[in-house]
Amino acid sequence: MITKRIIPCLDVKNGRVVKGVNFLGLNDVSSPVELAKYYSASGADELVFYDITASAEGRALFTDILCEVAKTIFIPLTVGGGINTVDDFDRVLKCGADKVSVNSGAIRNPDLIYQAAKRYGDQCVVISADVKRVDGVFRVFAKGGRENTGMEAISWIKRCVDNGAGEVVLNSIDTDGVKGGFDLEMLDAVCNAVSVPVIASGGAGCIEDFVKLFKTLPKVDAGLAASIFHFHEVAIPDLKDTLAANNIPVRR
Repeated sequence: MITKRIIPCLDVKNGRVVKGVNFLGLNDVSSPVELAKYYSASGADELVFYDITASAEGRALFTDILCEVAKTIFIPLTVGGGINTVDDFDRVLKCGADKVSVNSGAIRNPDLIYQAAKRYGDQCVVISADVKRVDGVFRVFAKGGRENTGMEAISWIKRCVDNGAGEVVLNSIDTDGVKGGFDLEMLDAVCNAVSVPVIASGGAGCIEDFVKLFKTLPKVDAGLAASIFHFHEVAIPDLKDTLAANNIPVRR
């Protein structure tokens, strides 16, 4: 049975890791290099690095900090933020990323996923979808959750996978930072629409939320979280011990 992955997320703004609630009210947390080093040593399976204001500010991702993070860790690294061209993929991969996450760039140019997958392989391309309920419909948001695209989310995610995205990170804006549990309804809809790995993001508040996630939705491949790891509310070794005790396969 494939092991479930535990993935801390570094939301980086102006060279610092920050965290907010529902994508708003960002507070400073720590140095991305120090946090990355800590997570790599703590048993995280992968790490996600988002330059969260690159798209909204219309600039390229900060590569100097990314290079430092990549040199520090010994686990797979997914990087996103300001990825608008195949050249951006190339630049980030050369900095040490293993996978590249695209969101707003794919919304502006849906062909970007196809082009990148053709050049680097499906396994390198991650579609990161920021999704929120609007009048009962799952809608895709761009620019770090600031802009409603009006697109229905499930059909959009399926289109991205059909174009070559090898993995989906589903960020529920509704549950982000609230710590009330993952958005199981939204995740179930995505898992039933695609056959590639799906990573759950947004809402983790305790160890039990991960147990419930993997027990309720066995198709979900990984759980991603930020604040509960950053503020030491949940230690990754403890989380994996509990998952294993609940017969959920994890790498230890």
